[in-house]
Order: sequence, then structure tokens, then C-alpha cells
Amino acid sequence: MTTVPDPDIRLLRDALGPLRDREQVAQRLLESSARHSFDPDRELDWDAPYTEGKWFWPPELVSLYDTPLWNRMSEERRMELARHEAASLATLGIWFEIILMQLLARHIYDKPVTSHHVRYALTEIADECRHSMMFARLIEKGGTPAYPVPRVHHNLARILKTVSTTPGSFAATLLGEEILDWMQRLTFPDERVQPLIRGATRIHVVEEARHVRYAREELRRQMVTAPRWERELTRISSGQAARVFSICFISPEVYTRVGLDRREAMAQVRASGHRREVMRSGAKRLTDFLDDIGVLRGPGRRLWRSSGLIA
Repeated sequence: MTTVPDPDIRLLRDALGPLRDREQVAQRLLESSARHSFDPDRELDWDAPYTEGKWFWPPELVSLYDTPLWNRMSEERRMELARHEAASLATLGIWFEIILMQLLARHIYDKPVTSHHVRYALTEIADECRHSMMFARLIEKGGTPAYPVPRVHHNLARILKTVSTTPGSFAATLLGEEILDWMQRLTFPDERVQPLIRGATRIHVVEEARHVRYAREELRRQMVTAPRWERELTRISSGQAARVFSICFISPEVYTRVGLDRREAMAQVRASGHRREVMRSGAKRLTDFLDDIGVLRGPGRRLWRSSGLIA
């Protein structure tokens, strides 16, 4: 197929410079997908037993790390908490990916079905289907329950999926992808972590890099071309999404499951300077980008600040 350049591409630019041609970006992402896509059912050894003494998540990324409560816990109990937090994050990932798949389907509904842009969106939806099944299988293999987000946030997401603007959809997509991606980039090379977890995070990191590129390019375009009311709504909705993300990141139920006092654990997480730094470090690349393209302004910025993801 011949790529038809965007007729207005020369006119579109933002604080980061000229915008790239939408079809050319999608074509490169499709080529990368053809070279580097994975089937977790075949790539990972699901029958191998877990390795004694290895973590399910790097200890420094566990929510209670370096708190008084953590310092009183035995190593065995810390590892058990990490196992449950890994399941909580996998559940959160599935929730986000199901939302993302629906938002992508909405985005391409009125677009030319033969375009590279639409083909890549469908490729990403296929990736996210595999990721969701992989995360569900990890939860089952780990012997923990799933940890759904609170019902109120689950139902609020129904509204988001129905009324979200296009730039709001891509801002929420990046929020759900980039912080977890930062953590997973620390996880897959960490030899302290279970081989199956490392393999799953490696697959996710490789494929999510393309998803992030697609979402960033489209959000830049939308923040230049969308009407003012839509840009303002995106600033507020992304800030509210950041607050929900921060609240739902780790289910408080994990503390109860490992025999900790839930209220004490949650209070220590909120007071933890280490945890605050982890979350802000994970969000920094994203928040710098959003700031550059004009998303972190006005009341929306105050919502982002209340999420704890920016100072």
C-alpha cells in the first residue's frame, strides 16, 4: 500500500517541534510489530515451578519498602507481600488494558479502515489481548486472588469509556502504561526476581514501547488540533485519572491477606518518602512530556499534584 502523507502535516507543530506524519509513524510501528511480537503462551515456561527464595517483584518497588512496618517483617513475609502486590498490579494492568482496547476501538471507528493508523491500532488491541491473558495466567500461577479496583472506580471507568474525548483517551492510556512500564524495566533484568515474572515483564516492555510511541504521537496531534474546550477537559480528566490511578495502584486487601493491619499499612505507605519518590520517578518521563505539550495546566495540574505523582 502506498502511504499518503497527511496534507496538513507541515502546519502542525507543538513545543516539541513539528509533528510526524501519522501514516509514516504507524507504518514504522507495524514493521516493528512484525519483527518483535510475542506469544506468551509459547515464549514462557508456564510449567516450570517457581524458584525458592526469589521475589515476585523487586523489594524496592513493594509499597511498604523501608517503612517501620517493613523493617519489622521477616524476609519470608516481605516476599509474601511482594507476591500479592505483583498480583494486584497484574489485576490493575488487565483493568487498564480492557479500558484501553475499548478506547482504541472508539478512536478508529470513523477512520479509513485501510490506513496504517487503523491497522496499527488493531495490532495494539491484539497485543493488549495477549497481555491481559498473560497477566491473568500469572495471577493464577502465583496462587493469589485477583485484586479488582474498588467498585466505585470500576463504575467511574464505565463513564470514562463512554464520554472520553480523543486526547483524554490517549492521556489516560499513557498514564496506565508509562508508570508500570518504568517499574517493569527495573524488573525484567533483576536476577532476584522469579524467571517467569522477568519473562512476562520483558515481553510487556518490548511491546508497550510501541504503544507508548503511538499514544504520544496521537496525543501531541490532538493537543494541537482539538478545540479549546476539548483540550481543557483533557487537562482536568487526566488529572482526575491520575488521582484514581494513585488510589488504585495497590489494593489495600493485599495487606490483610498477609496478616498486616490494613490501616497501619496504608498510613505508613502514605507517609513513606521512599514510596513517594518511587511513584514520582515512575511518572516523571510522562509528566515531563505532558507538561511540554500543555496538558499539565490550570486545575488539572492541581489534580495531578493531589495524586502525588508530581510535587
